Amino acid sequence: MAAPMELSCWGGDWGLPSLHPESLTVMAYAKFSGAPLTVNTISNSWRAPKGDVPVLISEDIVISQPAKILNFLRKQKYNADYELSAKQGADTLAYIALLEEKLLPALLHTFWVDAENYCSVTKPWLASRIAFPLSLYLPGKMSREALNRILLTRGGPPLYSFTEVEARIYRDAKECLNLLSKRLGTSQFFFGDTPTTLDAFVFGFLAPIYKVCFPRLHLQEHLRQLPNLCRFCDDILTCYFRLTVSGHSPAGHDTADANLQKLTQLVNKESNLIEKMDDNLRKSPQHPPRKLTTLKLAAGGEGSSPLNRLSP
Repeated sequence: MAAPMELSCWGGDWGLPSLHPESLTVMAYAKFSGAPLTVNTISNSWRAPKGDVPVLISEDIVISQPAKILNFLRKQKYNADYELSAKQGADTLAYIALLEEKLLPALLHTFWVDAENYCSVTKPWLASRIAFPLSLYLPGKMSREALNRILLTRGGPPLYSFTEVEARIYRDAKECLNLLSKRLGTSQFFFGDTPTTLDAFVFGFLAPIYKVCFPRLHLQEHLRQLPNLCRFCDDILTCYFRLTVSGHSPAGHDTADANLQKLTQLVNKESNLIEKMDDNLRKSPQHPPRKLTTLKLAAGGEGSSPLNRLSP
């Protein structure tokens, strides 16, 4: 029996299982290969700054970085690429290098460097999921690291000003999206009808751009003009993560059950209070006994269900 495997990663929002591209990549590959990962989010945890994410733990083995995690899964016989030819394997490596060189800098800039996006979306979202006082420190640290990474790879001659760097990275990112769209064509996945490592990496990079609601869209407008890439992301969310295009999940019953439990507890407290009031009224000589209706959960009617008001 295979040893249990746990994946620690950042949590999700906007209909995504994670907002972190590398975490999304590993999660998607695990779905494609059938690897039985238990996913633990590091939201509201002091574990956030410890090492890189995602982190895979299997017995006494701890592995970080997507490439190393995927290699480990392949060694455990969870291989999404077993049908690929040698040429397709080489193409996979070439396209992953293209993603990291052309698309990653723009993705980092969109989340961490663009001031409007960072202040209105990235920073408050991350800070709300990290324990105090790390919530005051970690977002800024990650923003500085993203900026340094962009400048390290794109800040040399002949681009001397950051404005020139910005223009270049977004131009390269749009060209990368165009190449991916042309390569995908009308196919469901990049190598036919079965998803592979390349599909996992492309999904990990594209899904945050496609789904997160930023005030400054940058790449999102360009991506939405490439319907086959949008359909690619939607298909993976629907088929492998059981998420609809709107981000609602049939697997979200856990949230619904939690809300139902809270609601039931609330109703029970109110019912007990009403019953005590009823007993007091019965014992009072100034008031004749009367029956008070106990609150009950509505049996049907989705529109009137209190769950609709409690669900996030």
